[in-house]
Amino acid sequence: MKKLSLVLVLLLSISNIYAQTKQDALVLYHNGRYRESVQVCEEELKENPNRVESYVVMCWSLVKNKQYAEAEQRATEGLVISPYDLRLVEILAESKYYLGKNQSAMEHFQRYVANAPESGSRVGTAYYFMGEIFIKQARYQHADIALSSAVKKEPLLDSWWARLGYAREMAGNYIEAINAYDEALRLNSSSYDASRGRERVSAKLQ
Repeated sequence: MKKLSLVLVLLLSISNIYAQTKQDALVLYHNGRYRESVQVCEEELKENPNRVESYVVMCWSLVKNKQYAEAEQRATEGLVISPYDLRLVEILAESKYYLGKNQSAMEHFQRYVANAPESGSRVGTAYYFMGEIFIKQARYQHADIALSSAVKKEPLLDSWWARLGYAREMAGNYIEAINAYDEALRLNSSSYDASRGRERVSAKLQ
């Protein structure tokens, strides 16, 4: 009986240690220790190659650490295991964006926003990146629509409002551009992009 109790205690201890290890990668990620987070995820995947959560946290950490090619590769591997995991779809889109693969990034962002839930997701971020891609393509009306959707989801980011103002300015929608620049300045009075943009637009309206 004592031997059985000791075995149970030992098994529970191992289980608790393993559970803590599984959580460590996410904790490390939230603490900005991205390389260590990746290492923990690698260890988890050695134990279980089909562990999707490890792919997700690893890719988040790789993107934060600006290892975009690695993030693209590992997100692609994760999607082989779980083709409908929208977190990996969004991570893959971001990775491709930073690698300059704009068309492929756009396709993945569009897939993400079409399927992601309204709450607890990165829909606002996806719309922001879509807006940036449209700006690069000089499709400013499309950029306006995407960035308007982004600030609707996350209205407190002054840099996003400034980019919306720029898209509207480039599209020739000057009054709406001023409105966006003003909102950026309301959120951050020292925003250089917003103040310079407002000056340009104001000069055009005189």
